[in-house]
Amino acid sequence: MTASPVTVRPLRWEDFADLRETYYELYEERDSGEPIGITLFGARPSLSDEVEWFAGEFRRVLDGEKVAWVAEVDGHAVGSCNIGRSGAGPTSEQSHLGELGILVRRSHRGMGVGSALLERSLADARTRFELVYLSVFAVNTRAQELYRRFGFVTCGHFPGAIKRGDRYFDLERMVLDFRAMPSQAEANR
Repeated sequence: MTASPVTVRPLRWEDFADLRETYYELYEERDSGEPIGITLFGARPSLSDEVEWFAGEFRRVLDGEKVAWVAEVDGHAVGSCNIGRSGAGPTSEQSHLGELGILVRRSHRGMGVGSALLERSLADARTRFELVYLSVFAVNTRAQELYRRFGFVTCGHFPGAIKRGDRYFDLERMVLDFRAMPSQAEANR
């Protein structure tokens, strides 16, 4: 575990700077040749692009289209997990699907932050979605193991889905089907 306790709480507007910094660090990891397990743009987005993106994400949370939780350590956001509605809104034929994204600062990986974020985010998502899916790099077996501990199963393999320079990376698609799992109330009976 981390030296300081991890608090998982709802996303706040004030989290923008910490989360943007964590996201920008991913570009440094990728550029150093590490096969990081998240899809990035070719070039790091500008600050104004990030503000626009974060505002849209925050609006989706306020509108109930997305759940978003932040891991905080020593007063700073060190990770986030969000699950957003698929399709074109709450009346879409895919509105029962949620797509999961998770981000943990490099310095806090392997310390239980991802588990804490997933536990809280999935508990929240269960009240809004029937299925949650994600894509993960096939080489990121550590993340796949984490997702499996929470009930995700592999439902597809996408060879060569990511191209970084002259390297290709396969993606695994994973899904968690809440319909096949007892609710907390049922489990406590």
